[in-house]
Amino acid sequence: MTEVNSRMQEAVRHLAAADALVRSSLAWIKQQCAGSKGVSNDKLDEHQVASFDLAWCAAESTGARFAAEYASKFAASTSSAAGACLEERMALIFCAEALQNISNRLSARPQSFGLSDADLTSLTTPELRRFCQSQLAADNLEALGREVIALNGASGAYMLSDDATMMQDSFRKLATNVVMPLAEEIHREDRIIPQEILEPLTEMGCFGLSIPERYGGIQSDDHEDNMGMIVVTEELSRGSLGGAGSLITRPEILSRALLKGGTEEQRQKWLPQVAMGDPLCAIAVTEPDTGSDVAAMRLKASKCAGGWILDGVKTWCTMAGKAGVLLVLARSNPDRSLGHKGLSMFLVEKDSYDGHDFEYRQAEGGVLSGRAIATIGYRGMHSYEVFFDHVFVPDENLVGGPEGEGKGFYFTMAGFAGGRIQTAARAIGVMQAAFERAVSYAQERQAFGKPIGDFQLTRAKLARMATLLTVSRQFTYAVGRLMDQGQGQMEASMVKLFTCRTAEWLTREAMQIHGGMGYAEESPVSRYFLDARVLSIFEGAEETLALKVIARALIDAV
Repeated sequence: MTEVNSRMQEAVRHLAAADALVRSSLAWIKQQCAGSKGVSNDKLDEHQVASFDLAWCAAESTGARFAAEYASKFAASTSSAAGACLEERMALIFCAEALQNISNRLSARPQSFGLSDADLTSLTTPELRRFCQSQLAADNLEALGREVIALNGASGAYMLSDDATMMQDSFRKLATNVVMPLAEEIHREDRIIPQEILEPLTEMGCFGLSIPERYGGIQSDDHEDNMGMIVVTEELSRGSLGGAGSLITRPEILSRALLKGGTEEQRQKWLPQVAMGDPLCAIAVTEPDTGSDVAAMRLKASKCAGGWILDGVKTWCTMAGKAGVLLVLARSNPDRSLGHKGLSMFLVEKDSYDGHDFEYRQAEGGVLSGRAIATIGYRGMHSYEVFFDHVFVPDENLVGGPEGEGKGFYFTMAGFAGGRIQTAARAIGVMQAAFERAVSYAQERQAFGKPIGDFQLTRAKLARMATLLTVSRQFTYAVGRLMDQGQGQMEASMVKLFTCRTAEWLTREAMQIHGGMGYAEESPVSRYFLDARVLSIFEGAEETLALKVIARALIDAV
């Protein structure tokens, strides 16, 4: 056994010990929150701080285990000792950092986790301390940073299939040659995404990535291709998050919802059109006072002759102006005690508008209007507040037909199933762009007579950036492969939680390396920082994701 293999196995053993403590704490919280019908939500809310920390512990530990698997697979696939060293060193550094973070969280307030000082000894053994200290030592980080700088923005092998690599190459060229030259103008002038970007994406089948071939898309008829979607999203987000990286999110949500609950007639009508990007689509789910609480939706759908009448407000409806069809979740049963069972999903057709405001008047007298919400970043698609004033929707546009009434919540969940893993891919693309700029600037900028990349602190920063970027990417790829096998829903929530917070830190460090120029609007890193901030908010806010999805599922499972 080589020394590196021995250290990797040691890291996995330490992670197993940390996981055991996390499970013990989850079991203790479950016991504290026992109610007459299982875990009580009200009691669980009394343990939010601990639940939030445990969700993070589980996410980092899962990421570390995937990182160890990635490094081991890469080492087995190459005869290059130098290459294997880079991937394995990054995995070991991340494992050490994850273990240190888990130890810090649990030891800071052990009573909140139902742990005693004696329980924590597995995280304070001399062996574990030596492992973490050796991996996180300044000279180890500096050496890795020096190696990373020499790679000019590359960080670890991707290890993709031939098909995924081909897609990556094609969309990377598009992002570099078409999207990047327009990205700053879109951001600074708050422009809607131009046709120069939309047209080539349509030609390349971008909008049909999640649509089966039988409906005019490019996805296989017999299995999903989350990996293809991840790779494309990553490369487009590297070009611009708001200008390209989020364009395939809405077609994916709509197509998944229709594939889950739409009638065959609805699929035959809408999916081929969506695959061609005509019409573009938007998703209207969030409301001003409900946020991530989908079951509390209030937009009203009232039955009328030949269809339904929609009245109310939706917010954060991205691309609503440019879109020709909105996928709308509305309350079709006024009995609020039904919660999510009183919701239905509708396809609302409208004209396309390029401006920051729009007003669409129906022949039936209804008015659908919207105004773009000014945001600090994520510009290009525009997110709207949308007002429904007696808007008519024909019966044929009730998703699922009569059988779909009251099932809108389930169709929404199916639609958003890939949203979290896709958001992780968006985070990786933004991180990659920021990392490339940081490495380049570190070699160009002179301070005190030499490039700032020659200083130990800069090298250590870049080493951590490369490590977290590589782990985020391989964590996302691993979950994508699980989802292609019909698994990985919990891991998708974890990787979304982890990568989005990581993107905030990494883009902040890229800006810091640029110094004053990083704060200048003319520097792309300022845009990356602003764009990254939204990632922990949409597709499940960080707190809701950690508490209501990850922690709750982990507690139910113990």
